[in-house]
Amino acid sequence: MAERQGQTVPDALLTRIGQVVMLHHGGDREEARRRLLDLWTELGEDGAPLHRCTLAHYLADTHDDPSDELAWDLRALTAAEEERHGSVEVRALYPSLHLNLAADYVKLGRAEAARTHVRRARTAAVALRDDSYGDGVRAAISRMERSLGEGEGEGGWEGRGGRRWEW
Repeated sequence: MAERQGQTVPDALLTRIGQVVMLHHGGDREEARRRLLDLWTELGEDGAPLHRCTLAHYLADTHDDPSDELAWDLRALTAAEEERHGSVEVRALYPSLHLNLAADYVKLGRAEAARTHVRRARTAAVALRDDSYGDGVRAAISRMERSLGEGEGEGGWEGRGGRRWEW
């Protein structure tokens, strides 16, 4: 969001992305994928890193093939890393980005890569606030850690086939 004379101004592209995500959550995965791809084309390779990160993250959710999900999640992480000043918004995305990559690698049978990303998610979680979003991400990280033998207790990660963590 941008600030104008002390007031927060909504980011039009993030609003449009959010509208398509609601369509996806409503069950129209194919249409959501099409619209997100249209936004990706509109944004282009030179678009703002936060926009590209957000779009790529949600595009990953619309794919059935774990390799396609991984490709889009890697694009999301790459875009986040391009944010030169590490804005608060981007730092808060890292735990979820790494968690989603861990889920991708689990689905692809690459447990060690999954462990690497769940560790990165845990490390990045220090940027999360103590609110419902932060609590939810930390809980999802814990579930993934347990399922990979990284934490204590029982497993429980559903992965994208069940319900993937979203920010």
